Amino acid sequence: MWHAGGRWFAMVLDAPVYVEVTGTSKPSCLEELRRAVGEDADLTVEVVPPLAGVAEAAEIMGWDKRRVITYIDRGQFPEPITWLASGRIWLREDVESYAQDWRARHPNAKAGT
Repeated sequence: MWHAGGRWFAMVLDAPVYVEVTGTSKPSCLEELRRAVGEDADLTVEVVPPLAGVAEAAEIMGWDKRRVITYIDRGQFPEPITWLASGRIWLREDVESYAQDWRARHPNAKAGT
């Protein structure tokens, strides 16, 4: 399952036919999934956590991407969980936590400064 754009999505990976459902909440999405596969089917639900790349990190921080890269280069930004060809990837909650801590340490700083 994953959350995107205000909706929850789920798919069955090992079904004989492609199954994907959506709902406005995690419980409603699970309910739709249960309807699609049947009450007797065993389900293992893996929730994909929200992720962030440099652009998303910049948006969360209220900075531009160059400033995020500067903080990364200085070793003053959370360690990413992985690197892809497109760049570094963080758990969104790690970046949000860092932003909250940074703002508490810099109460007079405005977004983008």
